[in-house]
Amino acid sequence: MPKIAIVEDDQAICQMYRFKFEAEGYNVEIAGNGKLGLELAEKMRPDIILLDLMMPEMNGDEMLDLLRKTTWGKDVKVIILTNVGEQEIPASVQKLGVSGVILKADMTPRQVANIVKQQLAG
Repeated sequence: MPKIAIVEDDQAICQMYRFKFEAEGYNVEIAGNGKLGLELAEKMRPDIILLDLMMPEMNGDEMLDLLRKTTWGKDVKVIILTNVGEQEIPASVQKLGVSGVILKADMTPRQVANIVKQQLAG
């Protein structure tokens, strides 16, 4: 069963995606900020991480930078989950190797699940 880590500070969004992914047969874990997300990723070793950029304690780009410096985390698939326009995402985030960017306001949970499925298959 594929494992998904959702690192997002909005609990309503987390629960919405958790419900959708669990219904699709995925094992889902959630972290509410980048610090907890990094700990979760190291422990869980997910197949893919959905990562918000703007969070308290440690934001998504800081978490991604630290994740990419680990042996395991340098190759894990990461999809940025944000409401910031793609052109507003720091170039440093793109250089850290993301599999995609999802604008939360523009996608339904089904569309997000389809993108994740494509990334895991490819």
